[in-house]
Amino acid sequence: MATEQKLDSVTGQATTQNPLSEEQERWYSEACARLHSERLKRFLLQLIDIPSPTGAEARASAFVADYLGRHLGGRAWYQPINEETGNAVGEMRGRGGGATLLLYAPIDTHLEGDPAKDLPWAGPVLRPDMLPKGYADGEMVFGLGAANPKCMVATLGEVAIALHEAAIPLTGDLVLGFAGGGMPVNIAERRNYGMSDGVYHLLTRGVAPDFAIIMKPVWRVYAEEPGMCWFKIAVRGTLGYAGIPRGTPGYRDSVLDAAELIKQIDAWIPEYTAHNTSGEIAPEGHIAAVRGGWPERPAFPSATTEIFLDLRCNPRTSPAEVKAQFGEAMRVIQARHPGVEFEWEMFGACPGGATDISNWIVQSTRRGWERVEGRAHGVPPKLGGQTDGALIRRLGIPCARIGFPWPPRNCPEEFKQGLGGMGVAWVPDLMKAARAIMYAVIDTLTRPRAKLGL
Repeated sequence: MATEQKLDSVTGQATTQNPLSEEQERWYSEACARLHSERLKRFLLQLIDIPSPTGAEARASAFVADYLGRHLGGRAWYQPINEETGNAVGEMRGRGGGATLLLYAPIDTHLEGDPAKDLPWAGPVLRPDMLPKGYADGEMVFGLGAANPKCMVATLGEVAIALHEAAIPLTGDLVLGFAGGGMPVNIAERRNYGMSDGVYHLLTRGVAPDFAIIMKPVWRVYAEEPGMCWFKIAVRGTLGYAGIPRGTPGYRDSVLDAAELIKQIDAWIPEYTAHNTSGEIAPEGHIAAVRGGWPERPAFPSATTEIFLDLRCNPRTSPAEVKAQFGEAMRVIQARHPGVEFEWEMFGACPGGATDISNWIVQSTRRGWERVEGRAHGVPPKLGGQTDGALIRRLGIPCARIGFPWPPRNCPEEFKQGLGGMGVAWVPDLMKAARAIMYAVIDTLTRPRAKLGL
């Protein structure tokens, strides 16, 4: 089929146009007409009410699998991993000869939703958007994970249900996948779960798509996502005592030395970001935690204070290269402060992932975005957020990321603080994303493999 180029007049970046046929246009209209905002909202509210912290997603995933089974004619199942976690999978098979497309979103939340575990680190109190209890105010939905990740699960589920109800004659197969372990965490008490453990299990236990679309916040289409590198710096001093006079020979305060080191590292991180920015990625970094001493022994200053940070990793920069850059920065800091004793290590690393922007699924998803938005896509703002999409791409599966406006434009100010709307979703935004994703589904799964570059 002949293609044409739509050139963005500002950026010069083009989306390859491959128009739908009259029949495909009719299928797209019929499927979009079946999208039901109230059904999506009900599903989202039910899902918020089921806690799903990283490594403990079993009940939520089982609920999703049951929901999909009831609405997709039984082709859905729960994929157990251990007694605490598992994934949800749904499937719609076409008549054959087409591609397999995975619609994917994680299902675990960034907080436990339990004041005993989350406070005071999440804030002085757990706000309503941090609790696993969903409620709606008109089209606005609140609760832990309402925007990220649970509205994404609900939206992709609604896309599949509408497609099923419209009885579109698919050529290829549609697979829905919702996995635990998607948050960039390492939960020691739950088998060190996190860092894309769930999606790795999903994609090595029978789900093998030709293409994938991952839904995450931000109303743009991305072809690449960063990885992450975790570092720990142990600052050494001597065990002290509150009664020791200041300036006592041989005494070194690890806490004060760590405070100076934190300032030095924080000043270097923007240099790292600028040096490693390319493509669609601006890899940020932040110091996340400081640990040292005995709170129950405040009279004895600790001999060691530890600093923890995450540096995001551009797909074109390997974790080994990030480690080398960090090591050089630490040597420079050591030369400036020879009296500060410390050692460091990289204790976690996941490389970034990229799909060629000319790949069918990226271009198809961009066409869906342009269809709904009514303008050329162009070059999206630089991205720093890590998701399971990086691993999907590293496993050789071409993947497009598409999302929704975040935080919602009418999000209450009190919920914009911190992560800015993780627990607030606006249903009209989700319906907008659903129509864009539906376009890519129809565009991809009603053509033979040869037409998709396969």
